[in-house]
Amino acid sequence: MKIGIIQQHNTADITDNKERLAKKIGDLAQQGAELIVLQELHNGLYFCQTEHVNVFDQAETIPGPSTEFFGRLANQYGVVIVTSLFERRATGLYHNTAVILEKDGTIAGKYRKMHIPDDPGYYEKFYFTPGDMGFHPIQTSVGKLGVLVCWDQWYPEAARLMALAGAELLIYPTAIGYDPNDTKEEQERQRMAWQTIQRGHAVANGLPVVTVNRVGSEYSDYSEYSENSENSEIPFWGTSFVAGPQGELLYEAPTDQEVATVVEVDMQRSEQVRRWWPFLRDRRTDAYGDITQRYLE
Repeated sequence: MKIGIIQQHNTADITDNKERLAKKIGDLAQQGAELIVLQELHNGLYFCQTEHVNVFDQAETIPGPSTEFFGRLANQYGVVIVTSLFERRATGLYHNTAVILEKDGTIAGKYRKMHIPDDPGYYEKFYFTPGDMGFHPIQTSVGKLGVLVCWDQWYPEAARLMALAGAELLIYPTAIGYDPNDTKEEQERQRMAWQTIQRGHAVANGLPVVTVNRVGSEYSDYSEYSENSENSEIPFWGTSFVAGPQGELLYEAPTDQEVATVVEVDMQRSEQVRRWWPFLRDRRTDAYGDITQRYLE
């Protein structure tokens, strides 16, 4: 399968961000992409750096304006698109939601982010209700896609459940970067840990992994909402990558540049890898009951 990935630097101009994405989607489709994956919350700035109630105005329904916008592009170019949206489910109820658009522009399915972080610069619990749809792959014309979102990528349980449900590919729209106050050595350890664990998901499940991150520094200024607003900055580390079912890197983007490229993935290789390494066969399902416990005292 030819998979297009778009690693983009965003600004506060949502219209411009979407227009640049549309141009890149068209370019990738012309290069033969069958599936195109966008980064987490790709329409605007990563607004979770600070907490302001009026930011909820950016949320939208699904279906809604963005699914119509990207659905038209999917239909125009005949590609499957993985989007990442700020979903307004109801008044006071919002989700971080990936929506998969089929090549005819219809919604093939969606996934609501299950693991929600609450760390300095990533105050997502203020904005997002944890997902309640479980870990279920989305059937599309290009295969069964196990779509997860950012913080989900640190949890082997999420990847495993997608694999057990028949996912043929693990996909992670992402927004992650450095803490500017950390040392260069600590920043690099975190970036490498982030990639390593996801390559581990590929190995443990015998599946390709596609991860698309943001790039460039985003400076969040919400003074329009409050005169006393706090400003913050995250330098997103890019490094979008595609790994094969043995964790082998098929492509890795730079840390400091926008990227729109097509990566070819042999979707038949997982069958052979799982024959060599039959991890699913040898799982001791009779002995894993404690995994559902928070902690074993």
